[in-house]
Amino acid sequence: MPLDITNFPLVWMSYDDAPDHDHDEDFAALEASLERGAPFVILTDNAPTEDHDHSHEEKKRTALWMKKHKAELRALVRAMIVIEPNSAKRLAFRTFGVAFAKVWGFPLRLAQTREEAMELAGNLLSEGVGPATP
Repeated sequence: MPLDITNFPLVWMSYDDAPDHDHDEDFAALEASLERGAPFVILTDNAPTEDHDHSHEEKKRTALWMKKHKAELRALVRAMIVIEPNSAKRLAFRTFGVAFAKVWGFPLRLAQTREEAMELAGNLLSEGVGPATP
């Protein structure tokens, strides 16, 4: 899940992992975003597919990292915004969003287009919407 933090507070996540992708860089980028102490949103326009899976070791590492940073995630990440033009897939993500928010501590929002996602991100950041708001 490569992260691009160059346009902070818009943090772009990609699920297109190269075989030699270094997940340490992902955690470092996310930690750098948290260390800024300012609210941000995570956006993606290529959400994971059903065949996107992690090894047991990756899942364990992620769980430990999340536990360590839970308070920061809840306080600073306004939402993860998934850009998905397909209405059926958006509906499936709505169901998944409830579990997502419980695990990560911030809501999963959906947008049909990049423009809609950018508007939603701007609203979340400017209105100071709190974490885990549906």
